[in-house]
Amino acid sequence: MQIDAIEPRAPDPSWPRYSHRPFPFYRFIPGRLPHPRRDPRGHSYGVEEVKAVLPRPEQWRGADEYLYGIDLYNYAYWWECHEVLERLWHAAGRKTEQANFFRALIQLAAANLKHFLGDRHATSNLLAAGLARLETIPVWYMGVDVANLIDHLRQHKQGPAPLIRMNQRTTS
Repeated sequence: MQIDAIEPRAPDPSWPRYSHRPFPFYRFIPGRLPHPRRDPRGHSYGVEEVKAVLPRPEQWRGADEYLYGIDLYNYAYWWECHEVLERLWHAAGRKTEQANFFRALIQLAAANLKHFLGDRHATSNLLAAGLARLETIPVWYMGVDVANLIDHLRQHKQGPAPLIRMNQRTTS
Protein backbone atom coordinates (compact mmCIF):
# COMPACT_ATOMS: atom_id res chain seq x y z
CA MET A 1 0.00 0.00 0.00
CA GLN A 2 1.46 3.37 -1.01
CA ILE A 3 0.70 5.79 1.78
CA ASP A 4 2.73 8.89 0.92
CA ALA A 5 0.28 10.14 -1.70
CA ILE A 6 -2.81 9.93 0.50
CA GLU A 7 -1.81 11.02 3.96
CA PRO A 8 -0.75 14.40 5.35
CA ARG A 9 2.80 15.28 6.23
CA ALA A 10 3.93 16.77 9.52
CA PRO A 11 3.86 20.56 9.08
CA ASP A 12 7.28 20.89 10.75
CA PRO A 13 9.28 17.64 11.05
CA SER A 14 11.78 19.41 13.32
CA TRP A 15 9.06 20.29 15.87
CA PRO A 16 9.97 19.07 19.38
CA ARG A 17 8.62 15.72 20.56
CA TYR A 18 7.24 15.43 24.10
CA SER A 19 6.81 11.66 24.32
CA HIS A 20 9.13 8.81 23.42
CA ARG A 21 6.35 6.60 22.10
CA PRO A 22 6.66 5.60 18.45
CA PHE A 23 4.16 6.81 15.91
CA PRO A 24 1.87 4.42 14.04
CA PHE A 25 3.18 3.36 10.63
CA TYR A 26 0.57 5.49 8.86
CA ARG A 27 -1.81 8.38 9.55
CA PHE A 28 -5.41 7.23 9.28
CA ILE A 29 -7.50 9.13 6.75
CA PRO A 30 -11.14 7.96 6.71
CA GLY A 31 -12.13 6.38 3.42
CA ARG A 32 -8.57 6.29 2.11
CA LEU A 33 -6.64 3.95 4.40
CA PRO A 34 -7.50 0.84 6.44
CA HIS A 35 -9.35 1.60 9.66
CA PRO A 36 -6.74 1.29 12.44
CA ARG A 37 -8.85 -0.92 14.73
CA ARG A 38 -11.44 -2.63 12.53
CA ASP A 39 -9.33 -3.63 9.53
CA PRO A 40 -6.76 -6.44 9.93
CA ARG A 41 -4.29 -4.21 8.01
CA GLY A 42 -4.86 -1.37 10.49
CA HIS A 43 -1.98 -0.06 12.57
CA SER A 44 -3.82 -0.79 15.82
CA TYR A 45 -5.74 -3.89 14.84
CA GLY A 46 -5.86 -6.33 17.72
CA VAL A 47 -4.03 -3.94 20.04
CA GLU A 48 -5.85 -3.65 23.33
CA GLU A 49 -6.92 -0.10 24.10
CA VAL A 50 -5.31 1.11 27.30
CA LYS A 51 -7.52 2.85 29.83
CA ALA A 52 -6.40 6.45 30.19
CA VAL A 53 -4.74 7.53 33.41
CA LEU A 54 -5.91 11.05 34.06
CA PRO A 55 -3.13 13.35 35.25
CA ARG A 56 -3.81 16.35 37.43
CA PRO A 57 -3.31 19.46 35.29
CA GLU A 58 -0.19 20.53 37.18
CA GLN A 59 1.37 17.07 36.61
CA TRP A 60 1.29 17.30 32.82
CA ARG A 61 5.07 16.78 32.45
CA GLY A 62 4.73 13.18 33.61
CA ALA A 63 1.52 12.47 31.70
CA ASP A 64 2.78 10.29 28.85
CA GLU A 65 -0.65 9.68 27.29
CA TYR A 66 -1.34 13.41 27.15
CA LEU A 67 2.12 14.23 25.78
CA TYR A 68 1.75 11.47 23.19
CA GLY A 69 -1.57 13.01 22.15
CA ILE A 70 0.17 16.36 21.64
CA ASP A 71 2.88 14.66 19.56
CA LEU A 72 0.26 12.92 17.44
CA TYR A 73 -1.46 16.26 16.85
CA ASN A 74 1.72 18.10 15.93
CA TYR A 75 2.88 15.36 13.55
CA ALA A 76 -0.44 15.19 11.64
CA TYR A 77 -1.77 11.98 13.20
CA TRP A 78 -5.03 13.78 13.81
CA TRP A 79 -7.37 10.78 13.96
CA GLU A 80 -4.99 9.02 16.34
CA CYS A 81 -4.68 12.19 18.45
CA HIS A 82 -8.45 12.34 18.66
CA GLU A 83 -8.55 8.76 19.96
CA VAL A 84 -5.93 9.38 22.66
CA LEU A 85 -7.39 12.69 23.85
CA GLU A 86 -10.92 11.32 23.76
CA ARG A 87 -9.94 8.69 26.35
CA LEU A 88 -8.57 11.49 28.55
CA TRP A 89 -11.70 13.57 27.96
CA HIS A 90 -13.89 10.68 29.12
CA ALA A 91 -11.65 10.09 32.15
CA ALA A 92 -11.89 13.79 33.05
CA GLY A 93 -15.66 13.60 33.32
CA ARG A 94 -16.57 15.51 30.15
CA LYS A 95 -17.79 18.62 32.00
CA THR A 96 -14.71 19.67 33.98
CA GLU A 97 -12.24 22.37 33.01
CA GLN A 98 -9.72 19.68 32.10
CA ALA A 99 -12.31 17.83 29.99
CA ASN A 100 -13.14 21.10 28.22
CA PHE A 101 -9.44 21.56 27.42
CA PHE A 102 -9.13 18.04 26.01
CA ARG A 103 -12.32 18.53 23.99
CA ALA A 104 -10.92 21.75 22.49
CA LEU A 105 -7.75 19.93 21.41
CA ILE A 106 -9.86 17.12 19.95
CA GLN A 107 -11.79 19.69 17.93
CA LEU A 108 -8.55 21.25 16.66
CA ALA A 109 -7.28 17.82 15.57
CA ALA A 110 -10.60 17.12 13.82
CA ALA A 111 -10.45 20.55 12.16
CA ASN A 112 -7.01 19.76 10.76
CA LEU A 113 -8.22 16.43 9.41
CA LYS A 114 -11.24 18.11 7.79
CA HIS A 115 -8.96 20.80 6.36
CA PHE A 116 -6.76 18.10 4.82
CA LEU A 117 -9.87 16.46 3.34
CA GLY A 118 -10.95 19.81 1.85
CA ASP A 119 -14.09 20.31 3.95
CA ARG A 120 -13.90 24.04 4.65
CA HIS A 121 -17.29 24.26 6.36
CA ALA A 122 -16.46 21.53 8.89
CA THR A 123 -12.98 22.99 9.38
CA SER A 124 -14.40 26.41 10.19
CA ASN A 125 -17.03 25.00 12.55
CA LEU A 126 -14.56 22.83 14.43
CA LEU A 127 -12.03 25.65 14.76
CA ALA A 128 -14.73 27.97 16.10
CA ALA A 129 -15.89 25.35 18.61
CA GLY A 130 -12.33 24.62 19.75
CA LEU A 131 -11.62 28.35 20.09
CA ALA A 132 -14.77 28.90 22.15
CA ARG A 133 -13.73 26.10 24.52
CA LEU A 134 -10.16 27.38 24.82
CA GLU A 135 -11.44 30.84 25.75
CA THR A 136 -12.76 29.33 29.01
CA ILE A 137 -9.38 27.82 29.95
CA PRO A 138 -6.68 29.62 31.99
CA VAL A 139 -3.96 31.44 30.03
CA TRP A 140 -1.49 28.64 30.84
CA TYR A 141 -2.87 25.13 31.10
CA MET A 142 -1.17 21.73 31.14
CA GLY A 143 2.01 23.20 29.67
CA VAL A 144 0.25 25.02 26.83
CA ASP A 145 0.30 28.77 26.32
CA VAL A 146 -3.46 28.85 25.73
CA ALA A 147 -3.51 32.62 25.10
CA ASN A 148 -0.96 32.23 22.29
CA LEU A 149 -2.89 29.30 20.82
CA ILE A 150 -6.08 31.37 20.89
CA ASP A 151 -4.31 34.26 19.11
CA HIS A 152 -3.10 31.91 16.38
CA LEU A 153 -6.58 30.43 15.97
CA ARG A 154 -8.12 33.87 15.61
CA GLN A 155 -5.61 34.70 12.86
CA HIS A 156 -6.25 31.47 10.94
CA LYS A 157 -9.99 30.95 11.12
CA GLN A 158 -10.07 28.83 7.96
CA GLY A 159 -7.40 26.37 9.19
CA PRO A 160 -5.30 24.54 9.64
CA ALA A 161 -5.03 24.90 13.39
CA PRO A 162 -1.51 25.78 14.61
CA LEU A 163 0.98 23.39 16.13
CA ILE A 164 1.06 23.10 19.93
CA ARG A 165 4.31 23.91 21.68
CA MET A 166 4.60 22.71 25.24
CA ASN A 167 6.16 25.31 27.48
CA GLN A 168 8.86 24.56 29.98
CA ARG A 169 7.42 27.01 32.50
CA THR A 170 6.95 25.79 36.04
CA THR A 171 3.26 26.71 36.12
CA SER A 172 0.57 24.27 35.02
